[in-house]
Amino acid sequence: MLSRTADHLFWMSRYTERAENTARMLDVNYQTSLLPQSDTVALSGWNGLLSISELRPAYMARYGEQVQPREVMDFMVRDEKNSSSIVSCLKNARENARAVRGTLTTEVWETQNQTYLEVMRMLRNGEFERDPGQFFEWVKFRSHLSRGVTLGTMLQDEALHFLRIGTFLERADNTARLVDVKFHSFQGDFLGPPSEENNEYDFYHWSAILRSVSGFEVYRKVYRDVIKPGRVAELLILRDDMPRSLLACLNEVMRNLALVSSDPASESRRRAGKLGADLKYARIDEILATGLHAFLTQFLDRVNELGAHISREFLVPATS
Repeated sequence: MLSRTADHLFWMSRYTERAENTARMLDVNYQTSLLPQSDTVALSGWNGLLSISELRPAYMARYGEQVQPREVMDFMVRDEKNSSSIVSCLKNARENARAVRGTLTTEVWETQNQTYLEVMRMLRNGEFERDPGQFFEWVKFRSHLSRGVTLGTMLQDEALHFLRIGTFLERADNTARLVDVKFHSFQGDFLGPPSEENNEYDFYHWSAILRSVSGFEVYRKVYRDVIKPGRVAELLILRDDMPRSLLACLNEVMRNLALVSSDPASESRRRAGKLGADLKYARIDEILATGLHAFLTQFLDRVNELGAHISREFLVPATS
């Protein structure tokens, strides 16, 4: 049954993408923590990481009120009780792949299976503790490999389109959360020059945001200027040529939805198209003037509603 198979593929791709996104955020926080900075600045990064993933209550229930970097790393990498940890995401991606093993090519299945087996081996052998940066790079590489093998070996049919929809919905959600929390935590003038009192924080803060989405070199190429918060927001929200921007993700969702549904009156296609159009014709100065936090909060609500409509319309098996 297509809806059941598509559902597993949809969630397989979402979990794989979520593991990569978590590795990206942890890697940037870890690398930033090695730089000279005050304890307050360092701690704010780890608090922000929990906020992005909406995991503060779960973390505090397990470790207490005091946020410790080592415990945050363990919680978000190896804690199987945390459904958003890297291990949990890779396990869930593998289990969804196993459920539709006959639909996948051998290469896709072996990539998912080997990724989970290898991450468990690395954690048992202490490779994460010896070099966290290398471990996070490996997680990102395996996610890239999974996408490449999928595109390179699977039939270009509805199964592949649902995989792509899941990937880009998850990526849009993560980018919006990242921008919202990081901008909200920085009390500066988004459109003005960096403040003197935040010299320690300014450059590394905005560079870290860009690096977490592989956007640092892209920013330099597009703007050819020093890093300015307003332009960071524009790049990650409105540039359709930036692979992890909100608009680029919605464009991919719309394209793949059109390939699985020929009905232009489809509620999922209507919602995706409206959200994509709102991003396409938006201006960053208007967004910042009216409130970035409000804009991103509304976007997250709408993209989650879109995911729910896609599930109801295409993925959840009908009951008799």
